[in-house]
Amino acid sequence: MLATILLLAYLSAFAFVMGLVPMEWENRPTLEALGLSSTTKSKKKINILSYLRKVSIVNKPLCSGALRRRIAKDLITAHVDITPEEFILAKEILIGVFLFLFMPRAKPDQIFAFASFSLAGGYMLPEFWLKGKIKKVKDTIVKELPDAIDLLGLCVNAGLDFMLSLKWVVEKSPPSVMIDELNIVLQEINVGKTRRDAIKDLAGRYELPDLSTFARTLIQADKMGTSVTDALNILSEDMRLARYRRGEQLALKAPLKMLVPLLIFIFPVVAILVAGPILLDFIENNPFSSMGH
Repeated sequence: MLATILLLAYLSAFAFVMGLVPMEWENRPTLEALGLSSTTKSKKKINILSYLRKVSIVNKPLCSGALRRRIAKDLITAHVDITPEEFILAKEILIGVFLFLFMPRAKPDQIFAFASFSLAGGYMLPEFWLKGKIKKVKDTIVKELPDAIDLLGLCVNAGLDFMLSLKWVVEKSPPSVMIDELNIVLQEINVGKTRRDAIKDLAGRYELPDLSTFARTLIQADKMGTSVTDALNILSEDMRLARYRRGEQLALKAPLKMLVPLLIFIFPVVAILVAGPILLDFIENNPFSSMGH
């Protein structure tokens, strides 16, 4: 009974807050509003998502300062086009779902445990999902970066300056995570940010060694006035060599990773197939039983 009352109280409070939110809500400041929209972003709008975005305004007091900056950085890094308030709303909805699923079945002595599980699960699952998205994006960037550097190097070798080369690569390349990032760099420069700052921000969003090397090389070439062509050619060769070495390291680790599944799943089956008939024959024709008689 107490579990049902708590669940109804949560749903009533949530419905009350949703009713207080006005339907007219100003557009949120996103990369698209700044002219920095992703080249692969879908343009479809779903009414229920639009309404939930209006509701998320109530989370502004809960999401401020360092927490908001941390969530905003993670969302941008993961290429998830929602605000920190909407991310907090997703956690609240998930907590409500868990409460709805588990609390009606909870006995009086289980209410605290079920409520704690619902709160922890609803809070942590979106965090795990976001961290997984960030890792996937970072892995994709590491994979695509050498090809993007090659294209930039080819354009610069053909006689274009760096900005025209960057524009050509963004416009002519198929959509990808790395091309989206280069597009953001290009448009940030177009709205007034210096080239050094735009490239430095690109490296700061992901904190990847390869991307930091790419940014540091371009910034150094810009500071020293050296040839961007030579810098890109050397960088491309170094990136491919580093990727080749990473592949070798993964290949060396593969046997160790396969050892655990072999020990758990394969070897017991082989042992049963080999030793099973012998054990059955031993049980049926046990020589020790005849010795006892």
